[in-house]
Amino acid sequence: MNRCWLWCLMVVFVQQTVSGKVLNRKDVPDSAYLFSYATTKNNNHDGLQFAWSRDKETWHVIGEDFSYLKSDYGPWGSEKRMITPYLYKDAKGLWHCVWSLNDKDHIFAHAASTDLINWRRQSYPMLQQGANCLRPVLQYNPDQDMYNVTYADANQKYYTVATHNFKSFSSAKEIPAASYVNSTFNIALPEGRVNGQLNRVPWAVIDRLIKYYEQRQYKITQNGEAFSQDTQRFAGLKTLEAAITVEPQKAKPISDMLVGVFFEDINYAADGGLYGELIQNRDFEYQLTDKKGRDKSWNSTHSWKLTGDNSTFTIDSVSPIHPNNSHYAVLNTQVPGAALINAGFDGIAVKAGEKYNFSVFTKQLNGHAGKLLVRLVSDKGGVLAQATINVANTQWKAQAAVLTASASATDVHLELTPQTSGRLALDMLSLFPQKTFKSRKNGMRADLAQAIADIHPRFVRFPGGCVSHGDGLANIYRWKNTIGTLEARKPQRNIWNYHQSAGLGYFEYFQFCEDIGAQPVPVVAAGVPCQNSSTGGNGQQGGIPMSEMNAYVQDILDLVEYANGDVSTTWGKKRAEAGHPKPFNLKYIGIGNEDLITDVFEERFAMIYKAMKRVHPEITVIGTVGPFFEGTDYDEGWDVATRMHVPMVDEHYYETSGWFINNQDFYDKYDRSKSKVYLGEYAAHLPGSKTNLETALAEALYLTSLERNGDVVSMSSYAPLLAREGHTQWNPDMIYFNNSEVKPTVAYYVQQLYGQNAGNQYLPSTVALSDTHTAVTKRVGISVVRDSQTQDLIVKLANLLPVAVHSNVDLKGISVANQKAVATILQGNPAGKDAKPVESTINVANKFTADLPAYSFTVIRIKTK
Repeated sequence: MNRCWLWCLMVVFVQQTVSGKVLNRKDVPDSAYLFSYATTKNNNHDGLQFAWSRDKETWHVIGEDFSYLKSDYGPWGSEKRMITPYLYKDAKGLWHCVWSLNDKDHIFAHAASTDLINWRRQSYPMLQQGANCLRPVLQYNPDQDMYNVTYADANQKYYTVATHNFKSFSSAKEIPAASYVNSTFNIALPEGRVNGQLNRVPWAVIDRLIKYYEQRQYKITQNGEAFSQDTQRFAGLKTLEAAITVEPQKAKPISDMLVGVFFEDINYAADGGLYGELIQNRDFEYQLTDKKGRDKSWNSTHSWKLTGDNSTFTIDSVSPIHPNNSHYAVLNTQVPGAALINAGFDGIAVKAGEKYNFSVFTKQLNGHAGKLLVRLVSDKGGVLAQATINVANTQWKAQAAVLTASASATDVHLELTPQTSGRLALDMLSLFPQKTFKSRKNGMRADLAQAIADIHPRFVRFPGGCVSHGDGLANIYRWKNTIGTLEARKPQRNIWNYHQSAGLGYFEYFQFCEDIGAQPVPVVAAGVPCQNSSTGGNGQQGGIPMSEMNAYVQDILDLVEYANGDVSTTWGKKRAEAGHPKPFNLKYIGIGNEDLITDVFEERFAMIYKAMKRVHPEITVIGTVGPFFEGTDYDEGWDVATRMHVPMVDEHYYETSGWFINNQDFYDKYDRSKSKVYLGEYAAHLPGSKTNLETALAEALYLTSLERNGDVVSMSSYAPLLAREGHTQWNPDMIYFNNSEVKPTVAYYVQQLYGQNAGNQYLPSTVALSDTHTAVTKRVGISVVRDSQTQDLIVKLANLLPVAVHSNVDLKGISVANQKAVATILQGNPAGKDAKPVESTINVANKFTADLPAYSFTVIRIKTK
């Protein structure tokens, strides 16, 4: 069961799949040829690869399609391509790789490495000469300590630029074709002929590359561990005995902010989700660009239709309510009878006896004063509610009515029928349930908000990850566009390719956090768009111009004033005008989101961070270390955070359940003198992004290690939080929903059990199992914490084995106040998706027993003296 012997074999022998044969020590050469190349497979996405040879005749590929460096330029799918990489080792022993990115942009890519495994941050220098940048090559002039990059373009012209440091470059100048020297070889590999560079290197270089590949293969196998293999893995395993000893004398303080939630407007989580508005495209501001022109019906009339005769429905923008809301509807009625209809988001759900606030801005363009009939109509049940609005105004005027549903239905649509002829302008139509969460005006859908509140999150991160820094500079989320009256807010395209009305804005986010007792954690862009931007330039080389950064920094400082400032301040006054004179007590702010750590990023992040430290030292700034738990962005992000003494960094990773099982020591190894960690996005999944009890138990097990490391891991949040059925762009998610149902996943119940049973003191413990094989011991986890306010002792026990574990728990002198304790158990078939926690009462004492069912997570809450 212990795999250590397998790893030992792997590091001793060079695997046949890598070298073509097993090399004995006496066969190892002093040096060999190393061939670097990239293929056109997978649309040039497979990155830099290596092969080696003793004689330049027989070649051994180091891992089939295995990449040692991948391009980070541009959006996934269409970009992130590595074309004609050119590898060069300079006189200082530093390896450089330059490559072409595509056939259209005036840009090449560069990265450097000391060992060909760990690569420094990538850069994408912009070139002014040539039709594009093709086949870049690199030379080094040691006399001038200067690198020269020479490239071709589509017109068969050649250019060169010079640099000392790959940060600043000389102007490109045209050169003769004869001056373009490309030391590229065409070599026959087992997979076919490819072009690349040839270098004679010490065998130790190749050996290190081979061993790195082998280690990665071992990790892939290890992280592929799944419960479906347990019949073989644990054949013959019987019920285990466990001796658990708590060590209260070693108790240490841990973060009381460990479990929170991360809200992002993805999967229609805001409009059509948490935000209570029931009308879709209420402001007629949907645009083709929201979906990049891929849906021709996605325009100002989307979600609206006119039924009946003798009337027309058009969109105008001559005299809008507000410049930020430039479009409005015009109904031209010749003979009354036609109706303008909106079916909301896949229909509108109403409940019998409940009241719904209807509102609209109207303006008579010509014709006589008249009435507007407003009805809620069920396709199956007919008219469920109606009201009449008088329309006589010739300037924009807000109108309102209350509609009471006579029956419950989920197939409802809104009907607006003018009762007189003439031209009527309509805008900002709204249908809101009066029963929002906490009865807030312009508030949250009650059942979804309650499901979030029931987690007892200590914080809410918002308004998103990628949503925050947007698709291109023009799409960066600007908080000031989301406050004030609804008609004055500025909607925009969502990076997930739909529309954000901005009805759920920063005021509503802050109010929601206050309503559920959670700290607000807003996240703003670090002056760069999403690392996968496909609009207005690819990747992050297009940061906000430095000439505009002072104003951008001031926007962020203004955000703190909006949240915390006195009513006498400019932005504190705006908060008070919105209905909240008291400060929101903001303590945290995130700067950046899983960014590509480039020079462009660092320059802007540093500017924002220094301003925050100077003006608001009381605010904890949370930095970013890229989208993964390893790699260049992770290393470079941590380097930036360490050099700048950033108090906390935001880590992200979405991994297999096997990864979470096999990396429980991840934070045990962290340097406690450096930045604290906010694990801002994580989730376990199975192939195909599937989740079930297995993935939830893997998360429960991993969270025991987060509590153990609660002195360095200050915060964590599963992601994404919400997903609307039928409009899901990312899986897995914590809570799925439709118009009438909230469908928590098993992962939700794990988060809830941790959120409702948090502590601020960690009590170390030892676990002695009757079977000590590593495969067994890593599947059992324990965490004991104390809530200092209640003095409750909370014991969390994860058993990811196919057999029960009979546990003897020794609290080591802790005085138990009540011999009855509540035990909550989540258990079931690992492949199942419907498991829910079940509470029971058990007997406890200074020493007590607890049976942990197979595939279960148990929480025991004990009253102590």
